[in-house]
Amino acid sequence: MRNKYPHIFEPLTIRRMTLKNRIMMTPMGTNYGDQNGEMTFVHIDYYEQRAKGGTGLLMVENASVFSPQGSNGTTQLRIDHDNFIPRLYYFTERMHKHGACVGIQINHAGASAVSARTGEQPVSASDIPSKAGGEIPRPLEKEEIYNIVKKYGEAAKRAQTAGFDCVEIHAGHSYLLSQFLSPTTNKRTDEFGGSPENRARFTKLVVEEVRKQVGPFFPIFVRISADEFVEGGNTLEDAIEYLQYFQEEVDVFDVSAGLNSSIQFQIDANYLPDGWRSYMAKAVKEKYGKPCVTMGNIRDPKVAEEILERGDADIIGMGRGLIADPNWVNKVEFNREDELRKCISCNVGCAGHRIGLNLPIRCTVNPAVNANDEYYKRKVNKPCNVVVIGGGTAGLEAACTAAEVGCTTFLLEKKAELGGLSVQISKIPDKKRLADFPKYMINRASKLRNLFIFKNNDTTVDQIKSLNPDIIVNATGSNPTLPPIKGLLDLVDKDDSNVATVIKMIERLDTYPADMTGKKVAVVGGGAVGLDVMEYFTERGAEVTIIEMLPIIGNGLDPITKCDTAAKMAKYNVRQMTNTALQEVCNDKFIVKNPEGEIENIDFDLGFICLGMRSNTPIIDELNTAFEDTNVEIYNIGDSKRARRIIEGTEEGRDIIKVLERHDFL
Repeated sequence: MRNKYPHIFEPLTIRRMTLKNRIMMTPMGTNYGDQNGEMTFVHIDYYEQRAKGGTGLLMVENASVFSPQGSNGTTQLRIDHDNFIPRLYYFTERMHKHGACVGIQINHAGASAVSARTGEQPVSASDIPSKAGGEIPRPLEKEEIYNIVKKYGEAAKRAQTAGFDCVEIHAGHSYLLSQFLSPTTNKRTDEFGGSPENRARFTKLVVEEVRKQVGPFFPIFVRISADEFVEGGNTLEDAIEYLQYFQEEVDVFDVSAGLNSSIQFQIDANYLPDGWRSYMAKAVKEKYGKPCVTMGNIRDPKVAEEILERGDADIIGMGRGLIADPNWVNKVEFNREDELRKCISCNVGCAGHRIGLNLPIRCTVNPAVNANDEYYKRKVNKPCNVVVIGGGTAGLEAACTAAEVGCTTFLLEKKAELGGLSVQISKIPDKKRLADFPKYMINRASKLRNLFIFKNNDTTVDQIKSLNPDIIVNATGSNPTLPPIKGLLDLVDKDDSNVATVIKMIERLDTYPADMTGKKVAVVGGGAVGLDVMEYFTERGAEVTIIEMLPIIGNGLDPITKCDTAAKMAKYNVRQMTNTALQEVCNDKFIVKNPEGEIENIDFDLGFICLGMRSNTPIIDELNTAFEDTNVEIYNIGDSKRARRIIEGTEEGRDIIKVLERHDFL
């Protein structure tokens, strides 16, 4: 496919580093590091999967140049001492064997550090937190600034010694250099504050010190937030102005966007289109003539090729896309494009785990982030029949995995289409990216000759018995939760009713006008589904009220979605009624009890019940009875086990491997 995508596979030389293609894995924290800041073998395996997958440049996640002060995570990598060089050298050797170039991002967290982890007050340009509710930092003294400048240079030299091909200085995303560059956090009155030149002085000193330490032949990347997307923050035009003060020794600009308070533009929200940021890289490149990296939900190789062909950027940055599919580059190069497991930008297992929960990263669509597809090497040692009931994403993962290791597998689906709830939700315009996952799963299933799929199938126990199962996987999904509230069951989802679940809303999408100005919409339930409904109708001009029993709206959401929905609710003046309980449902109003214990009517033109989902297990009791005296295991997974997110169902689907192991089939 090199001829189809010539720009993606065109080598690029930067000083003495030559990339074999234009795909760079962008630096993303993993929480795979050791407590002492050393790179672990889990870490190395993770990056090696992406090197094997054909990635041209791996830019390793940010490493601290000055710990504990500059640390931004409990298991962040460190590069502030020579002790870390041997393991890093072993790492670069492993990556180079696969033809990948390797860089490392060096960083000081500044006010984004957490005192509970570092044991000291965070530092910054001024005493302004890096995000709302964050810790108040202390302003750095001038002597401290110059000391940190030296730390950056020493860290870069260690990277060079350890065999890295380049280094990236992080000057964006609300870390220390960004805090000096941004007028939202830099209120200094000395030579490091005020004018763009003064705010850029710290970064200029860092770039110059790094060049001094690494010499003239070692490439230096600088990552910036070209547009901060916050009130009073740097715009793209501002960034182009301040870059003049430190661009001279920079070889490549990694043109990112957003701060902590606009994280949905830094770690892209799912509705943002492929390559939406490329105009920023283009503007920087046109001004300074430097190679630039662009990123931003780039999942489609056609989009990547077009960006490069237009000259908007020289390198395509992919982060979450390579978590989802380490083999993205090889699949594009060797005519396996239809097998791409595209990231759906849900931000649940990556940002949600690492930033929201301080856990190691995982992935909704890739249940084996570290091991990748190693299970393919396993094969059954005797005949095994697996019957999967339900063709949603959990059932498809179980069926495909079982078939891929050699089981004769039968997938029984009640509906005419596979994919389950994810296909339905993807019909909401802002959720269309979600469709990429069931599309991938269905294509994967279609290539397995030992996987037999029966759609429009009203599964019975007798039918399952006729297939002589050794293992039965129940993946029958979930239905909307409908509690016994007065009037609810009489009205919800009826043809002549204004009260609907999200499932009925999706069926009616074509009936809602594009302009709903003046219409009132009330949503009961402030979880993920309720917020999807809110987004759909606010963007069409409706006045929306959200009613939630809990004290907060968006409980349990990943940080990106939470930040994005909060911004949208503020933008569209959504009325948020927390600690409020639904009492009765009418066709034109919800009757609720507000936090003061008063009964209140919430009038609407359209009302939606979004109280979550409940497991749907129509024949599991019959199955347990029918097979109770046999060795057949009934494995209940996904929402039919307990209504949760796609990520849990995918993991449980892949865990059919463990069931096969228990029964000695592998």
